[in-house]
Amino acid sequence: MATTLDCALSGPATVKAGEPVEVVFRLSNPTSKPLYVLDWHTPLEGLLNDIFEVTRDGTEVPYTGPMLKRGPPQADNYVTVAPGASVEGRVEVSLAYDLRQPGRYRIAFRNRLMDVATDKSAVPSGMGGFHELLVQCPPLETVVTP
Repeated sequence: MATTLDCALSGPATVKAGEPVEVVFRLSNPTSKPLYVLDWHTPLEGLLNDIFEVTRDGTEVPYTGPMLKRGPPQADNYVTVAPGASVEGRVEVSLAYDLRQPGRYRIAFRNRLMDVATDKSAVPSGMGGFHELLVQCPPLETVVTP
């Protein structure tokens, strides 16, 4: 399956300790056809699993948020990314990763989309019928100050 999606993260360059750290996740479709993306394990569904690799000054910050178990996906679990368009998800990263300590934080999406389809009639995919897509999403760096 020849699909591609461009991925970007954005957020504050600097925040004070204890302030929220909102990250914007954007998927863009540079192709000429719509793509259908399962939103599970992405910020498009919120922060419901360990979807980021977060480090403070090179040391991993553990995930402390919810971990969902699910049955098969439904059609409404898919987001349509129209040709030439983008979709965004905003998440408050500091609700699931401890960003209260001053330091330089690196926030990286784990680069894995569970299922991407080019044909709307192919969604939802059954468990085990997923077409995983790895996306290159440059990490976000933010500095937490005292």
